Amino acid sequence: MKSFKIALAQFSPHIGNIDANAQKMIEQALEAKKQNADLIIFPELSVIGYPSEDLLLRPALAKRIDKAFKQLAEVKDIVMVFGFVHLTEEGQRYNSAAVMKDGQVLGIYNKHNLPNYGVFDEKRYFNEGHQHLVFEYLGHKFGVLICEDIWSINTVKQVAQLNVDSIVILNASPYEVGKPQHRVQTLTELSKQFNVNLIYVNQVGGQDDLIFDGSSFIINHDSSLALKAPSFKEALYFTDFNPEDKKFNVADPSPNLDAIAEIYQGLVMATRDYVQRSGFPGVILGLSGGIDSALTLAIAVDALGPDKVQAVMMPYTYTAQISVEDASEQARRMGVTFGIAEIHNIVNSFMQTLYPFFGNSPADATEENLQARARGTLLMGLSNKFGNLVLSTGNKSELAVGYCTLYGDMVGGFAVLKDVYKTIVFELAKYRNSLSDTPVIPERVITRPPSAELRPDQKDQDSLPAYDILDAILYAYIEEDQSQADIIAKGFDKAVVEKVIRLVDRNEYKRRQGAIGPRISSRAFSRERRYPIVNGWRPDDI
Repeated sequence: MKSFKIALAQFSPHIGNIDANAQKMIEQALEAKKQNADLIIFPELSVIGYPSEDLLLRPALAKRIDKAFKQLAEVKDIVMVFGFVHLTEEGQRYNSAAVMKDGQVLGIYNKHNLPNYGVFDEKRYFNEGHQHLVFEYLGHKFGVLICEDIWSINTVKQVAQLNVDSIVILNASPYEVGKPQHRVQTLTELSKQFNVNLIYVNQVGGQDDLIFDGSSFIINHDSSLALKAPSFKEALYFTDFNPEDKKFNVADPSPNLDAIAEIYQGLVMATRDYVQRSGFPGVILGLSGGIDSALTLAIAVDALGPDKVQAVMMPYTYTAQISVEDASEQARRMGVTFGIAEIHNIVNSFMQTLYPFFGNSPADATEENLQARARGTLLMGLSNKFGNLVLSTGNKSELAVGYCTLYGDMVGGFAVLKDVYKTIVFELAKYRNSLSDTPVIPERVITRPPSAELRPDQKDQDSLPAYDILDAILYAYIEEDQSQADIIAKGFDKAVVEKVIRLVDRNEYKRRQGAIGPRISSRAFSRERRYPIVNGWRPDDI
């Protein structure tokens, strides 16, 4: 057995752009070779990206994959392990890994365990593999697994029993809070149990509503952490194998981020990738002087730069002067294009046009929603004229209970805070301010009681419980799937719990029409929590 150097390619593929992905992989392989690496490992399905969904069904896929293989075959003097779609002559389709050296394919592994839960839908697209792959290089025996395979004890045991020294694991594992630490903990236990080195390479980047954090790592057979790549950063990471103790040399690991820093960096990366890869020149958002839009603005600027961000303040009769002042001040601090567009005339015009229908009916939420829809129309008009993507600013707490207006504050193409509860919004705002000598979000925005400012002296807590209580109930109902009775048994007021659950259930129709947004939880509104809009289920049903 000889020493060798390995490169982990924490890679951000452009979904479906096979030519560009292959070229980027070639560039990374050549760079790794310059740094004397003997092997380079790429993530799961790196040639096409994950999840490619129904692009996997396109009739031209086979030709494009074949072309990519021919491109990659030009790389010499380094072993490449990468993910691709394996299409057989019999019409089967596999989620696979290829081992290539000097243009020759040394082996192909087809993924055994196909996840079909949560955000995953692999059984729709792939056949299950059944054979294992072991390849030897420089006297070192490598096994190969793909993502879900590592979570199957039987599959790991079968590979370990083939007397491999290391198992290479190609991954496209989506982010959720705490997931990077959970992976390391679980694989540390596996390395010790099966006395094998584990090389875990994960995709990085935002893809629609999914975030891939990277956080790649190597764990030695004695459970020591040899390498840990930073989260949310695309790069090559290197370490050497020492044949004397059959371990990878320990490098200084990237420090773990705390949960709030982790979430913030993930939202920034997701926003950047969505906007740039969708081809938008920049973004626009309504800056109200409240905390949700303030945080969204900060994330947008960190993702794209101030020159790519436009903010518009749209005051009405009920907008407090301090809201205008705070919005203007934040825009100044962050250096974005900013304008004020009063909506009095628009709302008044709506009211005059509707008067023959409304008559002297008492004012209610209808008039409040007209204000929100006037603002939404302005933002979409500016978006249409200049091409910038509208970022909607609502948070998960509001979306859950329907405290948002269809075709109003819900307009937009990307909802940055869609999976972020209000209590976490406050923490993220404080975190972002801690990164600058001068806070970018005015302190008053964080400390003021939240208000939609759609009627006189309005406060969110006039019609909702305090956000710490609301979010605790929502978390139990949405993330933990607890019943109404179970939540009440935790000590929450019965009437409050019944109201919150009623609001969640009846506002599914709104959420279905909202923009996508980055997923940070195990139960986001979209891929994972899918309830019928029309149904007769009631919370007190057995």
